[in-house]
Amino acid sequence: MITIKEIARQLNMSTTTVSNVIHGKTGEVSKETQKIVRDFLKKVDYVPNISARNLAQNQSKIIGLALKARADKYENLIMDPFVSELIGGVEETIRNAGYFMMLYISSDINEIMRHVSTWNVDGLILFGMIGDDGIRVSEKYKKPIVCIDTYSIEGLKHFTNVGLDDEQGTYDMVNYLISKGHRKIAFLSDNTTGVDLARLTGYKKALEDAGIKFRQSDFLKIRPRSEELPDSLEEICGKAKNFDAIMCVSDLYAVTLIAALSDRGIKVPEDISIAGFDDNMLGQLHRPALTTVHQDVKEKGIVAADTLLKQLKGQKTPNQIKLPTHLVIRDTVRA
Repeated sequence: MITIKEIARQLNMSTTTVSNVIHGKTGEVSKETQKIVRDFLKKVDYVPNISARNLAQNQSKIIGLALKARADKYENLIMDPFVSELIGGVEETIRNAGYFMMLYISSDINEIMRHVSTWNVDGLILFGMIGDDGIRVSEKYKKPIVCIDTYSIEGLKHFTNVGLDDEQGTYDMVNYLISKGHRKIAFLSDNTTGVDLARLTGYKKALEDAGIKFRQSDFLKIRPRSEELPDSLEEICGKAKNFDAIMCVSDLYAVTLIAALSDRGIKVPEDISIAGFDDNMLGQLHRPALTTVHQDVKEKGIVAADTLLKQLKGQKTPNQIKLPTHLVIRDTVRA
């Protein structure tokens, strides 16, 4: 790569003049000189050394996005429509702000900690942290951090978490199912931590407020790994006859379940009602179209990135940002 010094030598100009044109500081450079320099830059296909410039400014212009993927759930995290839409919102926002994104995915928090502690990034966005994961990362990484959907943020009071009122969103949907006459309502998830726990809590509260007793058998656990999924769906479909409706923790699981039920001659919503959570493309395109709880996933990524950018400018941000949800009534719940 040709250097500013070499360009200045060939044009018989000072390096300061060439540097000023390259970096847009043209107040004291004549239009004729600007044109000569720019024509030469175009001729040699000059690309600025961003790393060197950022090093001089004591910043990398890179934002890290670390995603923790549960080993018992994900074989490829980005295949989940929720995750890919979230990443898209983050990347677009930081790119428009003149930053670059560094992405790291692992199921091992120690591995994440080991890498992020060595990254030369200006700030960090964390997703999928549970328990004390966020605290452990923050002990290694001292620059600004924003969490997404992190429910255990004790010790992270100086950071911001961007999430939803997942409990209320699920409560509203289960309340809707009850209003349609459903009393035997199951809850389907793959775990009882973090976001899933918040949604399970909302489900239980809606049952309790309606005078419906929750039984442990009402919790249907799906095992999403490809080698376990067929047997898991077989078990769940066998239990489906005991329920009027199933509240699924995500649209992905709702659509997966509907397909499995259909394969076994169980019709939705004629034989059983199904509801989801997220309102992503899967539920929108499926037929029958999925009744679900809407959240704006891309907006969640945008808000997280915007919040981190504010922190990088020295602005104070709230400890919690909760984005709204609302019900989307389509065709998978019958009266």
